[in-house]
Amino acid sequence: MAVALVVVAAGVSLGLWAASDGDGGSTETEARPSQGRTAAAPRGTSPEDGPSPSPSRSYALSEAPQTIPAVRDHTAARGPGWQPESGNRVVVDDPALADEGRLVAGELGMSYQGEKGDRRAGDLRLTLDEKKGANPESYVMTVRDGRVEISGPADAGVFYGTRTLKQEVHDGGTAPEGVVRDEPAKAQRGFMLDIARKNFTAGWIEDRVRELGDLKFNQLGLHFSDDQGFRIESDSHPEIVSQQHLTKAQVRKIVDLAESRHITVVPEIDSPGHLGAVIDAHPDLQLRTVQGSAVQGAIDISKPESADIVDDLLNEYADLFPGRPWHLGGDEYQALVRSDPEASFPQLAAAAREKYGSGATVADLTTGWLNDRAATVRENQRTPRAWNDGFFRDTSVEADKDIQVAYWTGKEIGAREPAEYLSAGREVINYNDEFLYYVLGEPQTFVYPTGQRIYEQWTPRVLRGTAAVPERYDGQILGGSFAVWCDLANSQTEDQVAAGIRMPLRATVQKLWDPDRPELSWAEFRALANRLG
Repeated sequence: MAVALVVVAAGVSLGLWAASDGDGGSTETEARPSQGRTAAAPRGTSPEDGPSPSPSRSYALSEAPQTIPAVRDHTAARGPGWQPESGNRVVVDDPALADEGRLVAGELGMSYQGEKGDRRAGDLRLTLDEKKGANPESYVMTVRDGRVEISGPADAGVFYGTRTLKQEVHDGGTAPEGVVRDEPAKAQRGFMLDIARKNFTAGWIEDRVRELGDLKFNQLGLHFSDDQGFRIESDSHPEIVSQQHLTKAQVRKIVDLAESRHITVVPEIDSPGHLGAVIDAHPDLQLRTVQGSAVQGAIDISKPESADIVDDLLNEYADLFPGRPWHLGGDEYQALVRSDPEASFPQLAAAAREKYGSGATVADLTTGWLNDRAATVRENQRTPRAWNDGFFRDTSVEADKDIQVAYWTGKEIGAREPAEYLSAGREVINYNDEFLYYVLGEPQTFVYPTGQRIYEQWTPRVLRGTAAVPERYDGQILGGSFAVWCDLANSQTEDQVAAGIRMPLRATVQKLWDPDRPELSWAEFRALANRLG
């Protein structure tokens, strides 16, 4: 569609121009470039068709709202914009949007009135527009004639529209006249939290859920089992639970809060490594070398009882975490860091040959373990994922094709480039440890990531190091996740962690929502984040 560009004098604000003695400016929508793109005036998206009332003042052509993440498209218009006022209504056209309506009404100090067909000045209307094939997280927000309408093909998109509006009117701001069309580039936008090595309070996690929701993240990963602790109440194996832990009631509250923000909580019970807390209560399941020495955190996968206890836990927590994604871990199984695993662990070698044939290896047995755990969560209608160093090359047993690759490192023994997973057709989630790993105490070679580096150098296609994979693989990269790991748990307090990850989280979601070069400089982006709180 041909687009007419309108040049606007520098320094014009979002709100009113000076009062005019003339006949007033038009309130018709006009096309203008926004966030590096040119938008065409929409058809059939305004709350009402028909002529607009003639204004008594002249208004500047509106500017695109400044939000985090930035909206991807804004069609400018002339008009006063919109601000919430007490007594004004939030109304919906479908009862499925009641939760979104009540939430935003409370946040903006408005009155939630439910389903209403009439239109009043000051209204915020939420509507479902079930377009076939549309991104369920997309939305259209129209500000016109003193009203706002947010529509989307599903409640998630409408919710994200309310997040944009909330930022626009923050601290007395005005939602600019015109139409926002917005949707994320990546379907998975996550934050992963290691609560196994460090006990985080339920209230702190809830605060992060609210923060993540306002930023349009949609996944919260909880790594709650490791060598240092097992941090969620268990009915099937209470003996493994650490003294400091979350009760199931607390977790349900977190899950419910997350669902209200369209965030899925993704649990991780890592195995067959990182099971020290389980092994402490079941020392007979610890992996031992041929000389009898114990291997830290590693469970003996030749023993049926090892599979039984892990499957017990996977099945138990399926009732607690209703979302589809499930993280199986699979990384850093210490049996495979030995130069000759078959000689070091003859019991594993024997089990591999018995199960998979005379030429089978410990790596085959470990891959079979991952597939068996994937089958367990699949029976609970879950989608499995595992760390990239849980996938091995040159094995007779291959990891199931539906296990998504959580790519975090290129430093493991026999490391493979991301393209090797992608060229095999696997779906990948970006956890790049050089950009997205916030490791308490900065052990080994880790340094705390900065928002600026993520904002200026990282994209979802940068899976390892600083080089992007070819664009042809973009569709297989489902999204990414910023991660907090608590290797040296006492290095920071909860408050320090929250402060330290504040800007990295904002930079990460900006690049997951829109991986193109941002419109704002880093200094401008940081100033915007500070203004929005």
